[in-house]
Amino acid sequence: MLGATGQIGRAAVRALAADGWEVTAASRGGGRDEAWDAGVRTVALDRDEEGALEKALGDGCDVLVDMVAFDGAHARQLTGLADRIGSAVVISSGAVYEDERGRSFDTQAEPDGFPRYPVPLPESQATVAPGDATYGTRKVLLERELLAAGEALPVTLLRAGAVHGPYCRTPRELYVVKRLLDGRRRRVLAYGGESRFHPVHVSNAAELIRLAAGKPGSRVLNAADPEAPTVAEIASAIDAVLGRETETVLIDGPAPEGHVGETPWSGAHPVVYDMTAAGEQLGYRPVTGYVESLPETVEWLAGELAGRDWREAFPKMLTSYGEGLFDYAAEDAWLAAYDRGRR
Repeated sequence: MLGATGQIGRAAVRALAADGWEVTAASRGGGRDEAWDAGVRTVALDRDEEGALEKALGDGCDVLVDMVAFDGAHARQLTGLADRIGSAVVISSGAVYEDERGRSFDTQAEPDGFPRYPVPLPESQATVAPGDATYGTRKVLLERELLAAGEALPVTLLRAGAVHGPYCRTPRELYVVKRLLDGRRRRVLAYGGESRFHPVHVSNAAELIRLAAGKPGSRVLNAADPEAPTVAEIASAIDAVLGRETETVLIDGPAPEGHVGETPWSGAHPVVYDMTAAGEQLGYRPVTGYVESLPETVEWLAGELAGRDWREAFPKMLTSYGEGLFDYAAEDAWLAAYDRGRR
């Protein structure tokens, strides 16, 4: 497995080992998760180092699980070693989809750029054009080059939703958890708190990987939880985990000022993935639901934040969302004006 010590990788190694597979867990640091079975072999591997993956494969493997394939070069790396790989399971992303007007995750910052997808969103939905410009276009290029290999390399591509669970580098739940730990008792939510960005827990992603490993084939499948809660429902569920009560101020439409009310799940239209195909083709049944999985995630987040600034604990969150994620001064100023307007 490539990228074994990442968020999904840790859970996938556990699931495969429990299913009886002999697992070699590869990562740049060659680290080991304490929850892994003792029989799991670890190896330090930088897949971008010339010849490193070929050397690590040796005589070959029955299944290669790839968490860190991002572009056409990675696809060609795998297809070039097809004679050593029985089949592959590769993580892709829901970011590949576009709507009937050509809008995608890439266009959300533009006026009227939010995609309006069908609900639920099937794998047959159109995708953005392949290329090297963005994360989504690179993933499409990856998908197409891998699928073109056909029987030479059967590959299951899993289009993941909003991944959640321990060890995430960009945990969306941080938006709510940090506010509660900081003593915030009011929250502002744009789009009436109704935004939905379909999550997938790491254990559900791992179950899809386990099933795909046992049923090789060339296919593309969505990867998501059994439900797609609204951002307001997510926030309330986290309140319950931490035993807090929060007043929620709902805003119709986008953020009224700066990033006030904007969350990592926010969007003008819902993103809800259709999981029918995974059930039909793999026999997939979810391992957990969003609310059921939250206590472990919240506990992990609180532990990561203990004694540390959020920027230090989650530097990629700063890169992805910026300082506005926790601009309490702007929120308080807007709430003060909101309260004055209600008098």
